[in-house]
Amino acid sequence: MKKMPYLLVTIFFCFPSVALAAGTIDGGTKQAVNWAAIGMFMGFVSLTLAITYWASKRTVSAADFYSAGGGISAGQNGLAIAGDYMSAASFLGISGLVYTSGYDGLIYSVGWLVGWPVVTFLIAEQLRNLGKFTFADVASFRLGQTRIRILAACGSLVTVAFYLIAQMVGAGKLIQLLFGLDYWMAVILVGGLMMIYVTFGGMKATTWVQIIKAVLLLFGATFMAGAVLYKFGFSPEALFAKATEVHPKKLAIMEPGSLISNPLSAISLGLALMFGTAGLPHILMRFFTVKDAQAARKSVFYATGFIGYFYILTFIIGFGAITLVSTDLAFLDAGILEKAKSGIAAIKGGSNMAAIHLADAVGGNLFLGFISAVAFATILAVVSGLALAGASSISHDIYAMVVKGGHANEQDEVRVSKIATLFLGVLAIVLGIIFENQNVAFMVGLAFAIAASCNFPVLVMSIFWKNLTTRGALIGGLLGLASAVVGVILSPAVWEVTLGFAKGSAPIKLDNPALFSMAIAFVSIWLISVLDRSARADTDRDGFDAQFVRSQTGIGAASATSH
Repeated sequence: MKKMPYLLVTIFFCFPSVALAAGTIDGGTKQAVNWAAIGMFMGFVSLTLAITYWASKRTVSAADFYSAGGGISAGQNGLAIAGDYMSAASFLGISGLVYTSGYDGLIYSVGWLVGWPVVTFLIAEQLRNLGKFTFADVASFRLGQTRIRILAACGSLVTVAFYLIAQMVGAGKLIQLLFGLDYWMAVILVGGLMMIYVTFGGMKATTWVQIIKAVLLLFGATFMAGAVLYKFGFSPEALFAKATEVHPKKLAIMEPGSLISNPLSAISLGLALMFGTAGLPHILMRFFTVKDAQAARKSVFYATGFIGYFYILTFIIGFGAITLVSTDLAFLDAGILEKAKSGIAAIKGGSNMAAIHLADAVGGNLFLGFISAVAFATILAVVSGLALAGASSISHDIYAMVVKGGHANEQDEVRVSKIATLFLGVLAIVLGIIFENQNVAFMVGLAFAIAASCNFPVLVMSIFWKNLTTRGALIGGLLGLASAVVGVILSPAVWEVTLGFAKGSAPIKLDNPALFSMAIAFVSIWLISVLDRSARADTDRDGFDAQFVRSQTGIGAASATSH
């Protein structure tokens, strides 16, 4: 803990000089250094490192590290959940998809938002009443601890890995564009800061970083969308008319089908986004940071309001970028523009940077610096939450409950979690470099497909279906996980775009496999559980009544340790 002030000072003084040096190499061809952005960036990093130092002094137990002692209020948790959810995929990715595809880009924001009623009415209270630190506590409540926790940890870690890719790509592109750093250096910087936040501050630090970032992002997006509408006399009709005039797809950007033309792909993506929300480990983990089930449900209510408002803004931001960014040569790559003859395709830094360039267009260099710092804060907060969720699966579910049989020393458990955080940080850096050219919203869509195919079926059936058995949950969950991962790897997006195989050679034509992988999971869980006649199956079924009473009343639920 004593090393925290030195880390802060080192990062504060070293980063500007590295960015300046990077901007002068290769004959000066790199992006010019944005000093306003660097100043605001350093201010945010200093603030969050100070918060981490404060949190490290108050993180003494496993409950503090994993769930902030259950002492977060419903309003604070609602903002933190919104901060978790308003990620690089939401801010940069959806804006970029609207910029390139128009109306169809909203399929991601609508799908993500619709997932919240599922969380509110199906699992928020039950999760808080049955669990303690991770959703595996719930899934294994009446089932075989060892097998179910291993399954839950596998589902969590794979989901976290894919989600981390999107955040690292967004961060890398952002810093590369603004600070002149090489992409790989930017990714390493993000990974390093994330490891500091989680290792030293745990859930307390992560929560407050998310709250601060959510407030700043909502303010910045509101100003940006308002500035766009101001330029068009606060007339959305005038904005859309101008967008259809300058976009190469013309009126097609106001129609469905430009992004996803295959009905099966649209249904599959919708299912992944809707039900994947209820299977995301870093979101589910947030319900253990409040004192009781009532506060958990209120948290979701507040979060849904913040998130819904934000997604309306991303729509305006995306169309604003079409009208103001794609028509301004200052934001376009001359070489690409000459070949493609389209300002949409020639945007500097790729479509993920549409919102960043729009900030410059409507607010100048100072607002660009603010939005850049907020976007970076967004990524850091989400990456920290993901790393904490992944590390908790390893330390709490695998080490404490499986290896140690529930008798692990708290200090040892937290130490294992910190080691796991370092491992996940390195993994995130490597994956971020490999998947450099993927759209961040799309990559998050794949993470949602995996969460919807493994975590969600096991979680919801363990809560509501009396006849679920350990064998059914294990085999069905593994089949859902395997089919989702295979479907993702063999899809055109990964097989052709990332792995470089010939166009049209992808064995599976759907970009998102959730339609089939979810069906495989649910049907397998049901069929195997119905056919299971083992002694363990009888125990699993007999335990449902006690679980149901606790899930509905909260009698016996884990209580908060700090307020």
